[in-house]
Amino acid sequence: MTNLCDLSCEACRADAPTVSPDDQEVLLNDIDGWSINTNPCDMLVKKFNFDDYESALSFTNAVAEMAEDEGHHPKLILEWGLVYVSWWSHKINGLHKNDFICASKTDLLYKS
Repeated sequence: MTNLCDLSCEACRADAPTVSPDDQEVLLNDIDGWSINTNPCDMLVKKFNFDDYESALSFTNAVAEMAEDEGHHPKLILEWGLVYVSWWSHKINGLHKNDFICASKTDLLYKS
């Protein structure tokens, strides 16, 4: 079985299907600590903790660089010692497999 973090995002079309609720549950098992917020649409969310602002900022920049490489961009909120990351696919106003791939890659950046 391939790990999500080993995959790359695919171009998401406006008519691409969203991930079904059953598949969401399966994919959530592969990304630790993420949850699904349903307002205003389904999106993956997670809070990352840091000891200082500089570490949080470095992580934010690393996520932004990865997102640019993947061609898929999250909502990032940076605070002192905290970064909130939200992934969803804007074109389909919900969750695509790309979101789970990028969430997995976000976790790798946090661990490194």
